[in-house]
Amino acid sequence: MKKNLGNDLIMTPMPVLIIGTYDENGVPNAMNAAWGTQCDMDSITIFLSKHKTTDNLQIKRAFTVAFATKDTLKESDYFGVETGRNINKIERAGFHAVKSQHVDAPVITEYPVTLECEMVELADDGGEHRLIGRVVNVIADESVLTENGKIDLGKMGAISYDSALHAYRVIGDVVGTAFHDGLVIKNN
Repeated sequence: MKKNLGNDLIMTPMPVLIIGTYDENGVPNAMNAAWGTQCDMDSITIFLSKHKTTDNLQIKRAFTVAFATKDTLKESDYFGVETGRNINKIERAGFHAVKSQHVDAPVITEYPVTLECEMVELADDGGEHRLIGRVVNVIADESVLTENGKIDLGKMGAISYDSALHAYRVIGDVVGTAFHDGLVIKNN
């Protein structure tokens, strides 16, 4: 039997995204965001409230997005519970940042996959911001790649945010093949 839960929304999976930016003095900052998705072949959209990150985006118009993993869970959560206005969160977490080769933003070296992005738009929707970025490059550690050079989420140990339980979950097992498994029904 199904039960009505009202508008207690759940959308899954929601990747745990770590947004990297530089401030006006070149100090790197990291922010944890869960409200993001791919919106075109080379674009992403992330929804954020006002933060040090949104201030930095106005200045630099560039950012990186790393995918949080099981191995980086504690530090990734820290990037969401501390403000970057008073402290260098990356340094405090014991992580390291290097300058992206493609955009004016930091790459946090402990994350195995990072998107390097140019800001297309940062729209203020009454206190909430919609960030649209164009991905100009993807960086991936060889340890998370398949033999033919594709990113393997199972090897990566990417985590998603479970908004119902306020928990993190690991993304992992392959359970089917996209654009293939449904052909059994279509072709019968």
